[in-house]
Amino acid sequence: MYGTAVLHEPCAEVTAFDDDLKQLVADMFESMDWAEGVGLAANQIGVGLRVFVYDCPDAEGVHHVGVVVNPVVEVPDDAPLDEDTEGCLSVPREFSPLARPARATVTGQDLNGKSIRVEGTGLLARCLQHETDHLNGIVYVDKLTPERRQEVMADHAARIAAGELPEWSAGAHT
Repeated sequence: MYGTAVLHEPCAEVTAFDDDLKQLVADMFESMDWAEGVGLAANQIGVGLRVFVYDCPDAEGVHHVGVVVNPVVEVPDDAPLDEDTEGCLSVPREFSPLARPARATVTGQDLNGKSIRVEGTGLLARCLQHETDHLNGIVYVDKLTPERRQEVMADHAARIAAGELPEWSAGAHT
């Protein structure tokens, strides 16, 4: 949950493409599915490694599922901004408008260490940027205006106090 130290510092590069990494990714997909998310970074489950998984559609409704290890995000200079509502499993049930480039590309590696490139539009572009931000120690609320961030975090604190967080987050908040 937001406030946990591992969410607020850059993650370490993955150097071992082994069974432990494959198990981590399997656990991440299971956690993401259980929480009904569209993306999940390793540090969101307490592992400070540069890995994220995703399962979401692009702007045309084509569904994409995958994993990126050691991602680097690129956005074209001419990409229009897409102001849409964004949320995060680390700040459950809180959403806020956030402008992000409508197109993004992530380069990195697959589970075997081979180079990959994932291009996205719409929700997929947002997800690629959001998850890479996580691995750089940035949570989406950190990108909001100070006033909006304060509102979202106050609502989040009220949900914690009232015990209104989803079952999967129970006991995880700080």
